[in-house]
Amino acid sequence: MPASQLIDLLWEGMLETLYMTLWSAALAYLIGLPMGVLMVVTDREGLRPMKRLNAALGAFVNLARSIPFLILLIAVIPLTRAIVGRIVGSTATIVPLTLSAAPFIARLVESSLKEVDAGMVLAARAMGATPAQIIRKVLLTEARPSLLLGAAIAVTTILGYSAMAGFVGGGGLGDIAIRYGFYRYQRDTMLWTVALLVIVVQLFQEAGARAARRIDKRI
Repeated sequence: MPASQLIDLLWEGMLETLYMTLWSAALAYLIGLPMGVLMVVTDREGLRPMKRLNAALGAFVNLARSIPFLILLIAVIPLTRAIVGRIVGSTATIVPLTLSAAPFIARLVESSLKEVDAGMVLAARAMGATPAQIIRKVLLTEARPSLLLGAAIAVTTILGYSAMAGFVGGGGLGDIAIRYGFYRYQRDTMLWTVALLVIVVQLFQEAGARAARRIDKRI
């Protein structure tokens, strides 16, 4: 493959990968963030303990996280077709990526919020803060460094899932690696796609780490 054609192909694949990853991450956080907060709030030691609801949420998250992405990708084909109107391409891949990442993000959020010093929550309660105020101004605020690190982990995980979607025509760098590197034995194309994926992962991780250090009051 000529160098100019390879560059154009990789650039298009990169844009598709970022499109899938960032949109899926944003949508997954719309689902996973409230779910994670709710699991913390309804925990036995939470602001509003609700044993049954907490157990149901925990069971759902564990069940959803246990489904391999490729199986989920195939299982939600009817839902993907109903929402997007097609089952292949980068836009269609956003649906299973979002559904797969949301439970994972919920666990990351739950873990981050539980790292907040319980004494700060007790102090806020003593001063008459409402549960909503404690969630916004204490839990989410104090957990920002951990939440940012979790976001970097979530984005890189979604990026890996998007590459796997290449097996079923999901688009992006994963699709290029499968079509050209695997089926056509173009090893140079495969190596370039792997190198680009590694670079993007490192950039996301470094960006998350730097942002977390910048706002961490303990540093």
